[in-house]
Amino acid sequence: MTIHREGYTILSVSAITMIALNAIIYYASGSIFTSVVVFCVVLYLLFLQFFRYPERDLTIGSNLVVAPADGKVVVIEEVYESEYFKDKRLQVSIFMSPINVHANWYPIAGLIKYVAYHKGKYLVAWHPKASTENERSTIVIQKDDGREILLRQVAGALAKRIVYYPHQNDKVRQCGEMGFIKFGSRVDLYFPIGTKITAQIGQKTKGGVSVIAEM
Repeated sequence: MTIHREGYTILSVSAITMIALNAIIYYASGSIFTSVVVFCVVLYLLFLQFFRYPERDLTIGSNLVVAPADGKVVVIEEVYESEYFKDKRLQVSIFMSPINVHANWYPIAGLIKYVAYHKGKYLVAWHPKASTENERSTIVIQKDDGREILLRQVAGALAKRIVYYPHQNDKVRQCGEMGFIKFGSRVDLYFPIGTKITAQIGQKTKGGVSVIAEM
């Protein structure tokens, strides 16, 4: 188990701030010093688990779509995708709780055809309008056969920063690092109609490992 690079700054600043706070309280009001230390230790351990980055035996397969995130499948439905495809697609959404690993992985290998970042609100992740109104990124990957899938990192009420690494025309490998949602939320995937979805509502996924579709 290692710490993801996106956590280095936050963890360093948090450690320095907590040490300074505890030093001040120790000299100013020793009576609450122990309570503050315990609180800071617990909070810092939570930060550590937010930014953990586990080693995994990744799933690779040219016809497989691998889960881009840890979490639980909360949506499988046919919807109209209005940003890029502008037609009907199969949507699969994975909700990431605060206790999940928050790194994101590429579900397939291919060419990055489109990347966009949108500022927005911070509605709870399961809100019907979260995919179109919250802070989000949109990434489209094209397979060698020309078929495309769209991924959308969606911020929630707790998540306040989305990080994504691809640029348009990048070639990416399956299960490579796609990005990070700081403190979690959800990832939506949009597939061509007719795609074989193997995931089920309520299924727990492991990013880079669980297979959610075949195409």
